[in-house]
Amino acid sequence: MQNTNSQDDFDQRFRESLDKNVSEDISEKIVAVILFACALVSVLTTFGIVVIIFQETFGFFQEVSFAQFFLDTKWTPLFAERHFGIWPLINGTFLTTAIAMSVAIPLGLSSAIYLSEYAQPKVAAILRPAVELLAGVPTVVYGYFALLFVTPLLRNIIPLEIFNALSAGLMMGVMITPTVGSISLDAIRAVPRSLREGAYAIGITKLETIFKVVLPAALSGIIASIILGISRAVGETMTVLIAAGLQPKLTINFAESIETMTAYMAQISGGDSPRGSLNFKTLYAVGAVLFLITLTLNIVSYWVANRFKEKYE
Repeated sequence: MQNTNSQDDFDQRFRESLDKNVSEDISEKIVAVILFACALVSVLTTFGIVVIIFQETFGFFQEVSFAQFFLDTKWTPLFAERHFGIWPLINGTFLTTAIAMSVAIPLGLSSAIYLSEYAQPKVAAILRPAVELLAGVPTVVYGYFALLFVTPLLRNIIPLEIFNALSAGLMMGVMITPTVGSISLDAIRAVPRSLREGAYAIGITKLETIFKVVLPAALSGIIASIILGISRAVGETMTVLIAAGLQPKLTINFAESIETMTAYMAQISGGDSPRGSLNFKTLYAVGAVLFLITLTLNIVSYWVANRFKEKYE
């Protein structure tokens, strides 16, 4: 009788365990399906954006030739005498980006080195969030700060137009500094402590260790942060729209007013151009060029990070 009861208890526990395992398997499958659906939404959204951009761009090139778009040096699609040369917009974009990165790279990299190698843990715990707080400031604030404070200040020193590439580029550099600094800091901290200790053991100073051992070992992350910073600068809108102006020029003079690709897209998005018109289609043509530029930068960032990661690890 006792053996029968024991057998019944065992069978009951086995059935409960089996039911529990089946229930857990169903729950895991449901979670997996939900996560897959979320990932699929992101992929489909990206795919839809790309399809729409290039579909409208194809319509644009039905009316404007590739030669007019890539060989002309004037961009006046809204004027009576129309020109569709994209190079003035590309020039303005890369001019402000170059100024921004000349600020963001030294500031971001210096802050990363200090927080990783010199700052006390308590100090670093305070300073890092303070630096990253700059990334949370709305870009429109940077734009008006550049226009109303930085430009008047610089005009006391050098001759500048009211709207100019220099002020916009400087503010973009400050805005991008947290991106470069944060990723570079993570890359530097990921360098094994043993590399530093080995350098100290052979008599190398701390400064030499940083520049000859730590930074080369963290080079993949640092380069990736710089390229991502460039992508952020290329895609910035409000700061350049407010501070740099809306005059597309093929120039390297940072004191003049220029226009970037994103600023032009914001201008067209204002609603003055009827949907389906040639002016409206220029929005997608410029957007396609901007998309290809940022895509190229991201691919280069991924390749560089993996290339140097293999070398130093």
